[in-house]
Amino acid sequence: MGIGTAINVVAVLAGGSLGVLVGAKLPKNMRHTALQTIGIVTLLVGVANFLELDNPLVPLVSVVLGLVVGEALGLDAVLRRFGDHLEQRFSRGESPVSRAFVTTSLLFCVGPLTIIGALEDGLTGDYSLLALKSALDFVASLTFAAVLGWGVLLSAGTVLLVQGSITLGAALVEGFVTEAMISATTATGGVLIFALGLGLLEIKEVRVANLLPALAFAPFLVLAGPLWPF
Repeated sequence: MGIGTAINVVAVLAGGSLGVLVGAKLPKNMRHTALQTIGIVTLLVGVANFLELDNPLVPLVSVVLGLVVGEALGLDAVLRRFGDHLEQRFSRGESPVSRAFVTTSLLFCVGPLTIIGALEDGLTGDYSLLALKSALDFVASLTFAAVLGWGVLLSAGTVLLVQGSITLGAALVEGFVTEAMISATTATGGVLIFALGLGLLEIKEVRVANLLPALAFAPFLVLAGPLWPF
């Protein structure tokens, strides 16, 4: 138990470190184009995840409810202040630490592989899905770090916290979590990922972290499905 998350953390740190070294040698125009490409792919990933569920009302209601809670708690501001604090302390201004930390933390922790993989690791000790996710996150962290800088490395801590918590708590939800609940969470996460892509493309900056509570509402809305009037 927990081996998959450990592999994932190492993959993000390794990919991010390599990306920082590579990024320092890339021309500014190339980094800008690479960021746009990442933004496009992020949009497509968000759409693919959203289509995991046939009923769009579940992610819609989840996002609205999550936004209310997230705005009240000011989650986005908290995360960005944390990133800005680290940037002021350790960076010389050339690295957008806050943006890198928030973007990659959300991207690495919102998706079906995160949830299903961590649950399987916790329930059966099978970390094959998290190993696959680790390979994908290695490439993603390398690419993001090459463009956004060393702030990507901080997302390894988020992966450890989120996936580790799901793995440790898997025994508590065994027999409770259904495939429909996972699909609902994945589809809701797709909305958040799509919003990330809009920010990366500089189309519209969305306070995505304030939408995070939506991921907690989605599975319970599925449970309440029989009570819906439509």
